[in-house]
Amino acid sequence: MGRGRVQLKRIENKISRQVTFSKRRSGLLKKAHEISVLCDAHVGLIIFSTKGKLFEYSSDSRCRTLGEGS
Repeated sequence: MGRGRVQLKRIENKISRQVTFSKRRSGLLKKAHEISVLCDAHVGLIIFSTKGKLFEYSSDSRCRTLGEGS
């Protein structure tokens, strides 16, 4: 038996929202890496936090231009 559906709505508690963001961000980065390895695909992922902090992933190091020097 699977999990029930999660209702998508903004998390009002600031701390819970940050924890959820961190966990989901790391999950997205992991999935991006997995699809690049398993499918031999070129993957690029850009995530901005609510405070404007940049998180990036690129499966090809030659494509890594965004975020250098910052």
